[in-house]
Amino acid sequence: MSMPYERFEAWRASYRLAMQVYELTREFPKHELYGLVSQARRAAFSVIANIAEGSAKRGDGEFGRFLDIAIGSLSELACALSLSRDLGLVSPEDWSRVDKMRDEAGKLTWGLYRSVRKQRRTAR
Repeated sequence: MSMPYERFEAWRASYRLAMQVYELTREFPKHELYGLVSQARRAAFSVIANIAEGSAKRGDGEFGRFLDIAIGSLSELACALSLSRDLGLVSPEDWSRVDKMRDEAGKLTWGLYRSVRKQRRTAR
């Protein structure tokens, strides 16, 4: 049985992104465990968790608020990934691959956000 939030392509793309972030940060140095590893993983998890939680709330206004948080977490993740690349913790190729995934998840989440806001305005 699938959960209702799994119907959203934004959630599915963000879930794939989170899986890649966990895989990518597995090889980071131990001294980054509570730094960039933790930040990147928490940001990636925050995206999927907020889409899931928001979809379970009553009303599009609440869902929109959680999508707004997910979009912020995608920006936080972009920052962590860029810093990881610039510090030499991630190869340019790996960064490019994951950043494309982040960009796609972001576009889908923004699209879902706009759709939810539009539904909210037309329901009034």
